[in-house]
Amino acid sequence: MSYKTVFENTHFIIVDKAPHVLSVPSRLGREDPRACLGHILEADLGKSLFPVHRLDYEVQGLIIFALTPEAGRAANAWFENKSIQKTYSAITKSSGAFEIGASYEWKSKLLRGKKRAYESPHGKDSLTRAKLISIDENGFSHWELMPITGRSHQLRYELFRHEEVIVGDSLYGSIEKFSEEGIALRAYKIDFSNIKNRELFFLPENICIKKF
Repeated sequence: MSYKTVFENTHFIIVDKAPHVLSVPSRLGREDPRACLGHILEADLGKSLFPVHRLDYEVQGLIIFALTPEAGRAANAWFENKSIQKTYSAITKSSGAFEIGASYEWKSKLLRGKKRAYESPHGKDSLTRAKLISIDENGFSHWELMPITGRSHQLRYELFRHEEVIVGDSLYGSIEKFSEEGIALRAYKIDFSNIKNRELFFLPENICIKKF
């Protein structure tokens, strides 16, 4: 199944997206053979949706769709103003360079190439907060990541740059196989608590699902 509904009201639907599903149509549109969550949800709900953010094809976890134009405009403003905070869980092959329990702030100037993101003086400012939660007995690091900005491939690039490539992310050089589909990156929490008009849209303070 390509998704599980986690929250729904008259304004928004929030689902847990499976990996290997597009969030929204690619540039190929209907000619792209890959499954597209936006199209699937519209067919299942029988109505048009208004995407407000996206997850990479390989990434799983929480994603929001607005059900009305008004909700879509509001959510776009929340993301633009950084009122919404998303938190991700990631598993990497440990480099041994980071301390368990320590928090880090990573800054870059990112551009998205044809396939991968890369740093450039002309790139857009990128800010990520990261915390190393644990390192297991097999040498795999478990991270909590908060992208303050929303650049394409931001988390994947930052972990690659710090020699902590996400398990299964062969695009960024991982030689480790992930036990599930996709890569070991999961959007598991969305925090709405800083939204001033949250009650108008009947949203909870946060939505949280299981981490890796």
